[in-house]
Amino acid sequence: MSELEDDSSTSPSRRRFFQSLSLIPVAAALGSCGEHSGGRTAATAAEKPYEPAFFTPDEWAFVVAACDRLIPADEVGPGAVDLGVPEFLDRHMQTPYASGAIWYMQGPFLEAAPEFGYQGRLPLREILRVGIAEMDTHCRKAFDGKAFVQLAGAEQESLLEAAQAGSLQFEAISSKLFFAYLLGEVRNGYFADPAYGGNKGMGSWKMIGYPGARADYMDWVTVRDKPYPLPPVDLAGKRG
Repeated sequence: MSELEDDSSTSPSRRRFFQSLSLIPVAAALGSCGEHSGGRTAATAAEKPYEPAFFTPDEWAFVVAACDRLIPADEVGPGAVDLGVPEFLDRHMQTPYASGAIWYMQGPFLEAAPEFGYQGRLPLREILRVGIAEMDTHCRKAFDGKAFVQLAGAEQESLLEAAQAGSLQFEAISSKLFFAYLLGEVRNGYFADPAYGGNKGMGSWKMIGYPGARADYMDWVTVRDKPYPLPPVDLAGKRG
């Protein structure tokens, strides 16, 4: 992934994630952090575990593991699994957007420059589904029959970095394309309104000082030397 900045106050994994962020509106892709205990916030641990409706058990295991590697919990803030990002992905895969119902999905299907956007045959949810299957097939060939979730964290990170670079040779899809859409979904789930399943307790908003859906914070837009003093508010009007 991207080269790290020299910032000893932030873990490499989290710096890597935030360096890769692009300014995309989370809502366009969609159609309080408690104390950590055993890798999960106290509030999350008390909730009934989410049961995926789109992903198969094997796919779900991959999604949880990949989310945990892309945004792990650390001293800076909660991780993607802490904030329910896997749930966001599963729920988003069931939307018309993810199924391609509101995409232009007719030919010709061409290899085009990035500025022309995605030109392939697969909608978002099939990009992820096919990519997950390809990743596990690659892992079983390279690691004596082990799936991605059975590998050590360092091995998982190396595979994700290789997919990001496009150096993994998948048969049915580009590994680089798969990684780009996977990372985009994880970003969206991490920063979206909690109504969509991720960002539980507005944890990521609290971490970065984002006010959320507050009616008026224009006086603070240009303030750079002090944090925003009020907690965030979600679309349902709940205060963080």
